[in-house]
Amino acid sequence: MLIPRQKTPDLDLPTLDQGAFSLATEATERGTVICFYRGLHCPICASYLTELEKRVEAFAERGVSCIAVSSDGEERTREMAKKIDAKHMRFGYDVSLSKAKEWGLYISTGRGMTSIGIEEPDLFHEPGLFMVTPEQHLYYGSVQTMPFVRPHFSELLGALDFAISKNYPARGEYTGAV
Repeated sequence: MLIPRQKTPDLDLPTLDQGAFSLATEATERGTVICFYRGLHCPICASYLTELEKRVEAFAERGVSCIAVSSDGEERTREMAKKIDAKHMRFGYDVSLSKAKEWGLYISTGRGMTSIGIEEPDLFHEPGLFMVTPEQHLYYGSVQTMPFVRPHFSELLGALDFAISKNYPARGEYTGAV
């Protein structure tokens, strides 16, 4: 389980056309939004990433970078980037399922062809959305068992504005006895 204000696992991935991504060396003013998506087979992921694509520049204005990540290989990742008409979004690919588990993501088994006619991988991770500080500490995290009902990026931007203006700390950091 990831704990706010604690170091997150490392994340080192190839990206489409932007070189290697390393969370440990990501240079931002306020952090990085990492959107783990299920893969090309998921139509809900395509809609969700389309919404993030629209807000990448707004996050950048606040000193936050964004990356979308899946266990898909380069070819399927490139297809997803094309599908959502990505112009600003960085896409990381080939995240291992063991790395996904380190991030607390749930792993699902493939069920064959999806409603959009794309084969699910034998195994893939479910969605997760994280904001990580420049020091690689968890600031925000949301992990799901299903592709449905995900956090809204507009709300995350509003929360980020509030957190910046109030110097609001990450919450949920207590690990003692209850």
